[in-house]
Order: sequence, then structure tokens, then C-alpha cells
Amino acid sequence: MATFSMDLRSRILDAYDAGEGTRREIAERFRVSLGMVKKLLQQRRNTGDIAPRHKFAGRKPKITAAHRERLRGLVRQNPDLTLEELRDALGLDCSVPAIYYVLESMGLSLKKRRSIPRNKIDPMSESNAKHGRAM
Repeated sequence: MATFSMDLRSRILDAYDAGEGTRREIAERFRVSLGMVKKLLQQRRNTGDIAPRHKFAGRKPKITAAHRERLRGLVRQNPDLTLEELRDALGLDCSVPAIYYVLESMGLSLKKRRSIPRNKIDPMSESNAKHGRAM
């Protein structure tokens, strides 16, 4: 959704202040939603400002700068902790992938190799014994 220009915002409020119609009529006149007119009036009443408020939009991150510093210390002290263990150590209520993405954005990596060798997978029977047939 595109941000409305300051000029349009000002014209909407000027029309409302001049009593040129109801909120609905002003919304139709300027081809914006009734909700936009209501939100613009509310924003002006609450903050005194009518500028776009992009920095306040969206979901607030659960992992703050303080959490990131603790995370850095935990990884430095115990680099073999799993993502779940890191999340629990921080006491966060977030997803495991969220911890991964934060670590990645911080340039930190976890232990990449398993501590035991991988199992070798061999065929269990010869090709003649497919489908349960006797040899």
C-alpha cells in the first residue's frame, strides 16, 4: 500500500476542519478510505503530527539488542549449544528459526559437525529379493 503524500493529508484535514462534509463524504471526495480519514484525525489528535509513521509499523522484535549481547556471550562460552538450548538460556518465547536468523545476522555460527561419524548406509538385500520373493 502506497503512502499518502503530505499534501493530500493536509488537504483532507483542511477540508474536515472547514466543515466541508462528514468523514465519509471527505473520504469519497479524496478517494481514500474512511479508515484513513479516521486514522489521520486520530494521529493528529494524539501526536500533533500527520506525517507517515512507518517506523512504528509492523511487529516488534522479541530479540532485543540486550538479548543479542547475551547471545554473543553464550555462543562464545558454549559454541556447541543447540538453538533450542540458546533460546531457553535467553528465556525467550520465540521460534528456533528466529534464533538462527539472529545468529546469522550477527555473523555467528554454530558447531557444524556431529561428534560421531555418520553411519554408512549399505543395501540390505540383493536386487533379486525385491517384493518379498524367495531366491
